[in-house]
Parts: sequence; C-alpha cells; structure tokens
Amino acid sequence: MARRKDSEKKKRFWDNSKKSDKDHSIDAKAKHWAREWLDAFLWAAIAAIILRTFFFGAYRIPTPSMEKTLLTGDFLIVTKLAYGPRTPMTLSVPFTDIYLPGVNLPWTRIPGYSDVDRNDIIVFNYPVDIGPISTKTNYIKRAVGVPGDRLKIEDKLLYVNGEQSESYETLMYNYRVQTRERIRLSPAKVREAGGNILQSNNGTFIINMTPVLADEMRNWSEIEAVEFFILPDDFDEFSRRPFSFSEGFTNHDNIPEFTIPYQGQEIELTSDNWHLYKAVMERYERTDIQKDGDQFTINGEDTNRYTIKKDYYFVMGDNRDDSEDSRYWGFVPEDHIIGKAGMIYFSWDGERWLPRFNRLFNLIH
Repeated sequence: MARRKDSEKKKRFWDNSKKSDKDHSIDAKAKHWAREWLDAFLWAAIAAIILRTFFFGAYRIPTPSMEKTLLTGDFLIVTKLAYGPRTPMTLSVPFTDIYLPGVNLPWTRIPGYSDVDRNDIIVFNYPVDIGPISTKTNYIKRAVGVPGDRLKIEDKLLYVNGEQSESYETLMYNYRVQTRERIRLSPAKVREAGGNILQSNNGTFIINMTPVLADEMRNWSEIEAVEFFILPDDFDEFSRRPFSFSEGFTNHDNIPEFTIPYQGQEIELTSDNWHLYKAVMERYERTDIQKDGDQFTINGEDTNRYTIKKDYYFVMGDNRDDSEDSRYWGFVPEDHIIGKAGMIYFSWDGERWLPRFNRLFNLIH
C-alpha cells in the first residue's frame, strides 16, 4: 500500500514537472515574440526620427495665402536635403511639440545640394515667434528675394534688382471690377471661374483672382472694366500691426526700394532705415544696441556702422493680397529655413469633403 502511494506521488511530481516545462516554453515564446515586436518598433521609430530630422518633413497648408499655387488642405512633402538639414537644436520629445525649456543644443547645418534660389517655395520657422528656432511655427511662402537683392513694390507689382519679377499664372491679386449699367454679375459664375468676391457696391466689385481670370473676365459681356484694386497712398495699413519692419511703410501695395541684408554687408544706421534692421540686429543677431535720435550705441560703442552677420531672405505668399508675409514682419534669417516644398502627396477639399484627386503627387513649382 505504501509503495502504491509513493508511486502515485512520483507520478504526480513527474506530471507537474512536465507541465511546468511546457508553460515555461510558452512563456519563452511569448517573450521572444514580444521582444521581436519591441525591437521592430524601436528600429522603426529610430528610422522615422532620422528621416524626419535629416531627410523629409510633412506639411499641411492651413490658409489660402499661397493660392492658387497651393490650396488649403494640400499635404506636402518637404525635402530638407535641398538646402541642408539642421542638426537638432533642442531636447524634445519626438513627433511632438514638447521640448525642454532653457536647453539649446549646439547645432550646424549639413551641406545641401542647392542654395535657396529666387522664387523657390520654402518652409521656414516663423521668425517673430518667441522661443527656440526649431520650435517656432512652420510657415510656407515663396522666396521672392535672396541676400543682396534690391526689392520694391510699385502698384502691387514686385520689382527685383530693377526688373519686374517673374509672374505665375497661379498668382492672385485683388481687382476692381465694374459691370455694365443695370447688369448683374453672378457670384456663382465668378466662383465657378475661380474668383472670390470680397466686396460689392452698386455694380462695383472687389474680386480676388488670378491675372489669367482677370484677362478672361474683361471679355465677359456684363463687364465694363477690370483693373488692379490698389490701396491709396494715404491708406495706413501697417501702423495697426506690431512689426518694426513695416513701420517705415504705409501699405503693402507700394513699398520703396530696399536691399535684403546679407552676411558681411556693412550698413550705416539712420532714423530712416532703422525699421529695416531693428529685428535683424536685436532679435536675430542678439546685438546690444541703444538708439538716441540719429545716434546709436552698438555693443557699448558709439557708432552708426554695423556689419550683418547672417544671410536673409524676403518671402511673399502667391495670394498677394491675402498673405501676411515679409512685407509686414520682415526678413527670414537663413537659420530659420527648414526645406524646399517638393510634392503634394494628398489634398482634401474641406468645402466638398472630398479628396482632390487631380492634385495628388503633383510637383510644386
């Protein structure tokens, strides 16, 4: 009887031992499977961080400031390789806007395969934002002027180095449109053609549209005249904005000629040109400067002479009358540039709640 009990105990012990080994094997496989997925996730995250930091970025167009070149709801691929990617500037949580305040990393720009050419569409950090450069809001505009260019705007038209700048069919302006007496202009017809009526009064309309549509509209039977809607010289637009650059101008339709600052440029400061360089010197180049009338004290020295330390760019939206850009807040420093707009990979029409399939994978010019 005792032998039988001992035999049963050994059998139960043996069975428990086999069950434990089986469970151990299952646990080991589960841990191995979990480890493989974790490794795959970590490597994918590392690859995504590297691609996003040094190669490409994604950007969505939130406003109509670049229409008709880029539409609200376009999703873009931005290549950082074009002008050279920037190494990390802050300690931040990947794929978020969270960063460690007060910690600025030493950084550099890795050489790219091209310079910023005039009329490139670029993505950059909004210069007048407060905070580390890389944490500032992303903006997209056309670089209409490069370092050293002479720019002026005359009756809406941009002139670069004395010549009218290159025009594009997708640029948009505000036009004054006059209809023939007692003939109504259909808003639906204007909208279908691609224009946007902003104001109307007794047969006179202010319409935001492309030069191509303006030429077509001149041939409409109900139209008497189509011309640029130019703000009067005494219309003070800029004094209501908190930007030092535009304090010396009246409105965005007429801006006297100035030179875009460039590295090594020697300037002579006066009360008349101080508004051009105030943000450049104080905000972007961290210069200690005091102004007393026409006299300046720069880094403790009484002098009106200063040498620019960085290259700068002048940017404008292609919807020239619906874009707050360099005409308002001034120049874009070279270290604020992120990359070049490359391709539209998706586009969503928020009014119709439908994708714009004809814009998918279009290259950006």
